[in-house]
Amino acid sequence: MIDAYRLGFTVGVREDYSYQSSLRNVDVPIEMLDNDFRNPDLDRYIERFEQYEPSIGMLGDAYDRQEARRYNQAARELKRKFPGTEVIIVPKCHEAIEEIDDDIVLGYPMGYSDQTAEEYTDIVDWRGRRVHLLGASPTKQYPVIEELTQPRVTGEKPADIVGVDWNGVHLAALHGEYFSPHGYGSADHLSIRETVRESLRQIRSYWKSRGVWPTVETDRSLLTAEPMDPVWAADGSRATMNGLEDAIVVEYENGQTLAYRSQHERDRIEYRAGLTPTEVYG
Repeated sequence: MIDAYRLGFTVGVREDYSYQSSLRNVDVPIEMLDNDFRNPDLDRYIERFEQYEPSIGMLGDAYDRQEARRYNQAARELKRKFPGTEVIIVPKCHEAIEEIDDDIVLGYPMGYSDQTAEEYTDIVDWRGRRVHLLGASPTKQYPVIEELTQPRVTGEKPADIVGVDWNGVHLAALHGEYFSPHGYGSADHLSIRETVRESLRQIRSYWKSRGVWPTVETDRSLLTAEPMDPVWAADGSRATMNGLEDAIVVEYENGQTLAYRSQHERDRIEYRAGLTPTEVYG
C-alpha cells in the first residue's frame, strides 16, 4: 500500500477490510473506499464512509432501476455532506444508467465481473458520461478508453474517463509473476512486495506512454518526510525510514526518542537504562 501511494496511485480498502497493521508508524490515508460486493449493505457502507471520509466512494452495483434510484439518492446525500467527493455507482443493467445523475461517476465493469458492460449495453450508452473502468489489465482497459473517447462519425460526445482500477497485480505476485505490457515476467528472484512494486512501476510507465497518467500531481501528504527530531535505533544507529515503518517508537522523559525492533528489545533496554516513557507509537 505504501509503495503504491509513493508511486502516485490512489490507495484504499474495501469496507470490510483495513490496511495491514504491521506497518506501525505509517499513516496512509484511505483515499478510496470500495463496497463489499458479495454482501452489499448500503447503510453499513455509508457508516464506514462517514468514518473514513475518502475522496472516492465505490457505492455499489445497481441491478435494476429501483436499486439505481436508491444508490443515486445516497450518492447525492454523500456529495452534499462531503463536497468534492467522487461517488461511483456501477449500473448492472441498461435501464439503471438513465437513473443515475450526470455528475455521478458510472462504474464500467470489466475483468471478472459477474456481468460486464458489453453484455447489456452498447459503447454509446457510456459516452458523454463520467466513467471509471473496473477491473481488467491496463492493456485491456486502454482499447475501451479509446472506444469511449475517440471521435465517432455519429457524433456522440466522448466519455470523461476519471479513473481505472485493477487488483490483478497481487494475484500475479502470489504466482511469482509481475505485470508488464508485453506479458507477465518471472519474479522468482523477488519478494511478494518487490513483485507488486515492479508491476506498479510497469503500469505507471504504460499509462504515461499512452498519455493517461495525470500530468499534474495531486496535493498529497508526504510519507517520506523526515521527523522533526532525530529518532535513534536502540542499538545506537540513526533509524532509517524503512526501519521506522515496522518499529516501536518511544519518547522518554530525558528527551530521547528510540526505535525498537521488538517489544522484548524495548523491555530489556528500558529496564537496564531506567528509562521512563512518555509517548509510545506502534
